[in-house]
Amino acid sequence: MAATPFDWIDAQAARRRAAGLVRTLRPRPADSPLLDLASNDYLGLTRHPEVVAGAADAAHRWGAGSTGSRLVTGSTALHAELEAELAAFCGFEAALVLSSGYAANLAAVTTLAPHGSLIVSDAGNHASLIDGCRLARGTTQVVPHADPDAVHKALATRTGDAVVVSDSVFSVDGDAAPLTELAAVCRRNGAGLLLDDAHGLGVLGTGGRGAPHAAGLSGADDVVVTVTLSKSLGSQGGAVLGPARVIDHLVNAARTLIFDTGLAPAAAGAALAALRLLRREPHRADRAREVAAGLHDRLTAAGLEAVRPDAAVVSVRAPSPEQAVRWAADCRAAGLVVGCFRPPSVPDGVSRLRLTARADLTDRQIGDAVRVIVDTAPR
Repeated sequence: MAATPFDWIDAQAARRRAAGLVRTLRPRPADSPLLDLASNDYLGLTRHPEVVAGAADAAHRWGAGSTGSRLVTGSTALHAELEAELAAFCGFEAALVLSSGYAANLAAVTTLAPHGSLIVSDAGNHASLIDGCRLARGTTQVVPHADPDAVHKALATRTGDAVVVSDSVFSVDGDAAPLTELAAVCRRNGAGLLLDDAHGLGVLGTGGRGAPHAAGLSGADDVVVTVTLSKSLGSQGGAVLGPARVIDHLVNAARTLIFDTGLAPAAAGAALAALRLLRREPHRADRAREVAAGLHDRLTAAGLEAVRPDAAVVSVRAPSPEQAVRWAADCRAAGLVVGCFRPPSVPDGVSRLRLTARADLTDRQIGDAVRVIVDTAPR
């Protein structure tokens, strides 16, 4: 058989198989009987009747797609309404909605780190922030995880503008960044602070207003925040929040806004409905944290190694990648879906089950989940 230009893929696939790191897509049915502790639906709003109705009403009124980029035909009155309410809820001057949280992070990092600037990036940051650093024209320096002293040292040696980039809540272990200390270091050194609050919005802060709100950073003229609409708000899309001049700059410079089709109206409508529901029912944020803490306490009491959650993510360590995969499969066979994180997706090389708390879980469901995880744990 003649060689083809993509034969090298076979060698990479073989190495993945040998290392036990093959990823596969697993389509789920619309109505699964399995208990879900793997999704990011922290507030249990994806199937809430008001959120579904928000999506359906928007689709009926505006159509299935946004029809173009935000700067051409892809901006609707619905997008503007969502941006205004999201900015007000989180305490920022302005917001800009993009097609995904990934696109929002690429937009923010690349436009706020021009040539000659320094990006100081936490070693535990999400892949979208890392890719933003790679695409930006500034120089990136990666610092140890959640280490404000290391950030200060990096900033103290720079000669140009600088921006510090960090998750507010890290997606692997669910630990929170030291936002107050980071902001103090940035201000001492005249640097901007860019925070990805994907896992904080809806869970932390008063009524779920996010980790920056909890840290007293909302509305600051030196802080920019990105969020996703696909986790606590149960929809899809992302947004950048910050000073109006920063948002105006993104409209004119962010390639993932200028050259990407705008967020579909149904997603915008669902996110807006979820946001309004959260404003009426702020206890959902408290319940998500309560569920996460309960999962952690019961799992550790059973002898498992779990990281204490700062938000809604609970990380349970596994002995090896192979055992993590087997553990997750055994959980599924017992009726429970959990996340399974392995290298190279985890920055520390430690495999784990990743559990996501949901505000709509009952105490009985939490007990059932703990029982399955403990009973199937590697011995």
